[in-house]
Amino acid sequence: MKNLNYNELNFREATADDIAQIQIVRNSVKENILLNPDLVTDELCLEFITSRGKGWVCESDNQIVGFSIVDLKERNVWALFLNPNYERIGIGKQLQKIMLDWYFNQTSENIWLGTDPNTRAEHFYRKSGWTEIGIHGNGEIKFEMTQENWKRYCR
Repeated sequence: MKNLNYNELNFREATADDIAQIQIVRNSVKENILLNPDLVTDELCLEFITSRGKGWVCESDNQIVGFSIVDLKERNVWALFLNPNYERIGIGKQLQKIMLDWYFNQTSENIWLGTDPNTRAEHFYRKSGWTEIGIHGNGEIKFEMTQENWKRYCR
């Protein structure tokens, strides 16, 4: 990665044209690896960013380096992933902020997510104010965020 200036990043709403690059980022991660990439199809991504919820991307030099997608139907974070070369510079925090601000403008319902234990993602969510509420899927930690907690966190 080049010496990156945070101001050179572009955050915007995801579109259908972004799906190919979103898939590249999703499959580049070193933690929370998708065991079967065939389960997350381009059609499924399109459904989540157009009808079930909304998505956002972060670009550097016109390349997507991170994205987030929220699902209003199931009230969960469907995805928040970064290209490993762009971690630890605030992109995940900003994508989360955009996503949760939008979500809580749509509804006051709690939102949840699942992530693998003992990962940097687990630490990120704990630090961001998410509350562990149990186990989800195949041993993922299930976290929840309330609108009240988000208001406190995002000040």
